[in-house]
Amino acid sequence: MATTADLKETFSTVRSLLKRYQPPLVATVNRATRYELWSQREVIIAGRKRTEVFFASVIVQKEFVGFYFMPVYADTKLKAVFKPELLQRLKGKSCFHLKVLDRELTSQIRSALAVGFAAYKKRGWV
Repeated sequence: MATTADLKETFSTVRSLLKRYQPPLVATVNRATRYELWSQREVIIAGRKRTEVFFASVIVQKEFVGFYFMPVYADTKLKAVFKPELLQRLKGKSCFHLKVLDRELTSQIRSALAVGFAAYKKRGWV
């Protein structure tokens, strides 16, 4: 079971990985237990005009740290780039439950963010 210290360290690590994309992405929430990144750009998605697009967030929950990664929701083919260690933590469509990070998981999250950001750029969402 993850300790409070483990969860804080996991949150801090993932937040530092997300901060690398700011700018061009904007942190709309930046608190001690929640950090969100959005693209602030007018786009049309599924026929609807939007002024912003959610990219990713990290949130400390009671027993895990939630890493919410919207690129995998927008394009489920992105799951193919995940290694089993990260993919087994995917709960639902876009939320990864993290308790303790090791070097390998951190590297996989870093890679997923790069692939997701590139996918958003290709779509014109960033």
